[in-house]
Amino acid sequence: MADIAKRFANNPLLHPRDVRPSIDGLVVECLLNPGAFRFQDKTYLLLRVAERPEQNSDTVSALVLDPAAPKGLRILSCKKGDPELEYESDPRSFTYRGDTYLTTLSHLRLASSTDGVHFQVEEEPTLLGEGPLETFGIEDARVTQVGDVYYLTFTSVSADGYGVGMISTRDWRHFERHGMIIPPNNKDCTPFSERINGKYYALHRPSMAPGGLGGNYIWLAESPDMVHWGNHQCIVRTRPGKWDSARIGCGAAPTRTSEGWLEIYHGADEHNRYCLGALLLDLNDPSKILARSEEPIMEPLTEYETNGFFGSVIFTNGIVENGDEITVYYGASDLVVCGATLSISEILSTLK
Repeated sequence: MADIAKRFANNPLLHPRDVRPSIDGLVVECLLNPGAFRFQDKTYLLLRVAERPEQNSDTVSALVLDPAAPKGLRILSCKKGDPELEYESDPRSFTYRGDTYLTTLSHLRLASSTDGVHFQVEEEPTLLGEGPLETFGIEDARVTQVGDVYYLTFTSVSADGYGVGMISTRDWRHFERHGMIIPPNNKDCTPFSERINGKYYALHRPSMAPGGLGGNYIWLAESPDMVHWGNHQCIVRTRPGKWDSARIGCGAAPTRTSEGWLEIYHGADEHNRYCLGALLLDLNDPSKILARSEEPIMEPLTEYETNGFFGSVIFTNGIVENGDEITVYYGASDLVVCGATLSISEILSTLK
């Protein structure tokens, strides 16, 4: 393995204890992979904050957004011995009476920094789930700046599945919702930061159940307006026997280089070990893959990356560019937020 990332010395940058719960009686269980961007001379992270109800050891609970419930939240609590409860080793979900629920409910919250290392988290949520397509929350935001507009693509989750939602903003105080732009089951969507031959492009990842046709591959879509997407193409697939054999998905918006569009993506094997690699896409036709990582450029090695809510996970959907250097902000073990730097030229030299 050839891990070439330089991790921040003070990782993890943010822990669940650093974030105030959105409502009294909730607990911040995890901080997960943030979107990242620059705005008004500061570095911002758009954190995924996963909360759960306070609970005891013999129950498992779920939060559901419900405008008719007190504080807009409905709590489902089940005894672990209930015969209608299916609760396996995966701590992220359970099934009750045939319906699947998540053990946490996620919202998005801003954190800002003057140096890109020390972050101040806002006291209140920036964006919460709204409507029937987001009753289980919103997750994993990517932030793409096109001109003076910031486009947020994120996972909208409900009992009907998870699809890609979009919100745009110019000032990070007023937001325009564009609804679900790609239906279930789909996630890991990031638009490119500029038009290519007059069109907008985005990468996304349909999710397929094991044993059927297809797989958890990266696709490309086109749009005339950033909202309506079509002409979908599968452009990157998993590779049997390699570090990205089970599933792959894109990270933040691709970075333009002289050699092509550089995309940092995640890949997982059959043991759910998540690493980062890179793709190089043609500048004029991003459906063409020019090169790809044979080995991960970053893999879970440290204690905070191998042990946590869901261990051995490095997952990013937020980077900040500065010349040849990119800062990767990532979630480690589905628990804490960390940072690392990589050299673009060094990444390119590893691709084949």
